[in-house]
Amino acid sequence: MTTQTARGRRRATGPAPEPRPAVEHMAERPRDAHRDERRRRRSPFRQVTEFAAASGVGQKAGIALAATGLVLTVTVPATSPVLASNADGTGALSAAVQPDVTAAAAAKVDFSRTAVTTKGDPDGKLKQLLSAQSVGSITRAASAGTLGAPLDQMITASPFGYRVSPITGGAGEFHRGQDFAAQCGTAVHAAASGTVTFSGWHPYGGGNRVVIDHGNGLETTYNHLSSASVRVGQKVSRGDVIAMSGTTGASTGCHLHFEVMVNGDVVDPLGWL
Repeated sequence: MTTQTARGRRRATGPAPEPRPAVEHMAERPRDAHRDERRRRRSPFRQVTEFAAASGVGQKAGIALAATGLVLTVTVPATSPVLASNADGTGALSAAVQPDVTAAAAAKVDFSRTAVTTKGDPDGKLKQLLSAQSVGSITRAASAGTLGAPLDQMITASPFGYRVSPITGGAGEFHRGQDFAAQCGTAVHAAASGTVTFSGWHPYGGGNRVVIDHGNGLETTYNHLSSASVRVGQKVSRGDVIAMSGTTGASTGCHLHFEVMVNGDVVDPLGWL
């Protein structure tokens, strides 16, 4: 029996209903046959994080990469266990098999290797450039940086081209090379590998002079030297000390006059340095 209150709500006035008796379920609930399969089937997110943790990247880093959608690529040493995926998509740990290396106690192991030329090898780049085409057709963009610095410190004193003569004061003198300021006795280096074709006194104002032939019509000359330490026919390598700077010949002070010649004609050295 119920009564209605002033606010329209109904209130029970009869006795409370009897509680339901508890029923004990003795039968075992049916097992989900696909539960194990769902557990084995991991999401890509979980695969990335677990792989990151196993390979040493860290679980937090793996979670961050997985959240951004990036592909996680980790290189692990071949001697340590790596994570692999089976055909059914499950993960498994496996270790790379290392071959057994044996040798006799008196065996001689040769560590020699063939020469490798890379883009970082300036002499290799110059050799390839000279062998690919005539030196006269090489562009400034291709030749830039193929010669090394003849001095440890390159301080320009007088550029290549027409200038006012420092000796006569006359205008319109053609300067055949690039002058670099250097105290007398400063080490002068070969700009590239080659063969010395001249080492001696230059009768036309160069003073003590060294000329190196780099092949295919490319030559470099070093002038006003106080002394030279190479002889004609000697093979030199890039960076070798070939002389000491000076002020011999038509010179007004200690410096290095550096020239680059292409098929016998001088060109701006800055196009090769």
